[in-house]
Amino acid sequence: MSRLSHVTSGPYAPPAPVRELTAVSADGARLHVEIHGPEFAPAVVLAHGWTCSTAFWAAQIRDLAADHRVIAYDQRGHGRSPASPACSTDALADDLEAVLEATLAPGEQAVIAGHSMGGMTVMAASVRAAFQAHAAAVLLCSTGSSQLVAGSTVVPMRPGRVRTWLTRRILGSRAPLGPVTPAARRILKYGTMGPGSAPHMVEACARIVHACPRKVRHSWSQVLDLLDLDQGVRELTVPTAIVVGTADRLTPPAQSRALCEALPNCTGFTELPGIGHMTPVEAPELVTGKIRELVSTHIQVRSEESA
Repeated sequence: MSRLSHVTSGPYAPPAPVRELTAVSADGARLHVEIHGPEFAPAVVLAHGWTCSTAFWAAQIRDLAADHRVIAYDQRGHGRSPASPACSTDALADDLEAVLEATLAPGEQAVIAGHSMGGMTVMAASVRAAFQAHAAAVLLCSTGSSQLVAGSTVVPMRPGRVRTWLTRRILGSRAPLGPVTPAARRILKYGTMGPGSAPHMVEACARIVHACPRKVRHSWSQVLDLLDLDQGVRELTVPTAIVVGTADRLTPPAQSRALCEALPNCTGFTELPGIGHMTPVEAPELVTGKIRELVSTHIQVRSEESA
């Protein structure tokens, strides 16, 4: 995908990486990976969510790359990673393992931050050898482990079969999103962002989401519909912090509270008043600050000699 699909100036314009590479997953899927920042700085790995790309983390990358080695990758079918017929939580876990093995030295640990489907990727990978070898701590942003469609409040109705059916139809739609128009921005803002989100935040998210191919969007919506990663949460033993917006309609705060209760080592739970599902874009300083806190607490800085 061309970077022309994204905003070209301001805090949400994708920064140029120091290096790019391709990680190859277990089934041969090829994943676009970007590396930003100094080579021997503490490592941070960023996993974006459904319909997004590395551009989603632009604000975090710009800040963290000053003194961290930031690794961001496009989930299969998203951004510049080619689509694959294999769409499953196991594939997400395979892909994260491939990225960790391709970018981190033996024994090197990183803070791994996942937003939405990126958080689900972390849960799916919690018992994988590469994850356990390399994950020092985790930040989960706006995510959940199961019952996503039933729990969503995108459709303003009482919970029940009718709301779940309507939500499933909306999120699983095969319809193309089309160009980013004023109406499209309003729809995206209602469904995914808080009511006070600034226009430049909405514009950045709209461009990223609308760039996702509709077949990819539909395929992964089916995976999210059937999601059950509750066991993966119980096996995620590394220190894990959680961030969620109170206005999140896609993965409402109840999902994050359930995660906090189920995690063996939840080190922090933060609810952001008025913020929607797109927390790294809507509250960039806070999300970046949480990542920095996890790095300073859980990672020993490498030196060039010991690397």
